[in-house]
Amino acid sequence: MAKQRSIFVCQDCGNDFPRWLGQCSACHAWNTLVEEIIRENPSPDVAVKFDTGANHSAQPVSITDISEQDCIRTPTGIREFDRVLGGGIVRGCAVLVAGAPGIGKSTLMTAFGSIKSSGSVLYVAGEESPAQIKMRAARLGVLSDSFKILAETNLESIIQITLEEEPGILIVDSIQTMCRLDIQSAPGSVTQVRECAFALIQMAKSSGIALFIVGHVTKDGSIAGPRILEHMVDTVLSLEGDRHHTFRILRAVKNRFGPTNEIGVFEMTGAGLLPVENPSRIFLSDRTRDVAGAVVVSSIEGTRPILAEIQALVSDSSYPNPQRTVTGYDARRLQMLLAVLEKRGGLRLSSSDVFVNVTGGLRLTEPAIDAGIVTAVASSLLNRPVDRHAVIIGEVGLGGEIRGVTHLSARIGEAAALGFKRVYVPQSDQRDLRPVKNMEISGLSSIEQLIEQLLQARV
Repeated sequence: MAKQRSIFVCQDCGNDFPRWLGQCSACHAWNTLVEEIIRENPSPDVAVKFDTGANHSAQPVSITDISEQDCIRTPTGIREFDRVLGGGIVRGCAVLVAGAPGIGKSTLMTAFGSIKSSGSVLYVAGEESPAQIKMRAARLGVLSDSFKILAETNLESIIQITLEEEPGILIVDSIQTMCRLDIQSAPGSVTQVRECAFALIQMAKSSGIALFIVGHVTKDGSIAGPRILEHMVDTVLSLEGDRHHTFRILRAVKNRFGPTNEIGVFEMTGAGLLPVENPSRIFLSDRTRDVAGAVVVSSIEGTRPILAEIQALVSDSSYPNPQRTVTGYDARRLQMLLAVLEKRGGLRLSSSDVFVNVTGGLRLTEPAIDAGIVTAVASSLLNRPVDRHAVIIGEVGLGGEIRGVTHLSARIGEAAALGFKRVYVPQSDQRDLRPVKNMEISGLSSIEQLIEQLLQARV
């Protein structure tokens, strides 16, 4: 009989401990330790010997002798996906694609079946049957002899078949269903996810196969499994969006081969995830009249300026502690802006409920939209609409000043292309701007001036 012992593994940092602790002593996270059973001497029929094709006797190589062929990118043909990756797929890359259930991860991976220039595509299905994937592929129109399905969860078999098939792209859906037989813990545990991912990445690097790993997320939106999984891969892509909206945002959280914080915008349709050519026009398509509390802002996501609508609603509170509810924006930063608006702007908000929403399912975090948030809240409180042909740009400081932002010319250019007539920018940046045809550019120095100019109200 093989001996067994219990260890407790932290789901955040991956460190293990001989007994359970309320707080991980390595990363100081609370309630993250999970018990796992370790078989110290596995029986011969269970022991598995892995051969990932890696060269264990590697020698140092001069950087000038490394072939540039390994760095050539292969376009996927999906424009928004290529934008996020930085231009295409790199040989031997390891990409983690994470997102909430039903957000479209498998649909996006199935669309890879149409790629012709990178060789065959091997789709390892750990959650679905081949028939289910074929139905989805037929709906997306990607049926091809070079698109192969493997329904398997045993990691040894997956690596062996992959090395025999030599595909250009390997998709593992999902890493939480993969298992190694020489590890006693259940699939999806910290140990299984870490060891399976390590073996797959080692195989991909040594063989030049582009690896795409689909991962689950927890209730709070973080990637399930050990935090070390995000460090092991080259790129981490997060597929975000509201399931009640048709739009999906693919965001690059980490990218060793391209820019980070780049986003791609898709629309979920019956034919799969379709790239959105002009996201700003889509997110602003429902603006038809002036409404108090509605403001258009400009945010830079990666290299792309995106215009979005901020909606705010301020009403008298019936609770001892007024509500502060926000969707698509940082709740703590909203609290700070409300305090600045009350202290520096002279608007009383301490007894009012405040609701703020970024329309279209977007999530914006850039400080350059601060002035738009403040304007939307003040507009709702005073019940005075903001001109719907205006865009507001600027960061708000604790002193109530409107601070400068980056990429201002690109933001104004996007607003002009969409037909906006006025743009309000930080006064410190206005002198460096060139005139834009059919666009009136006004400078703002403080939130008092902002409220007076945009809402015709004195504070």
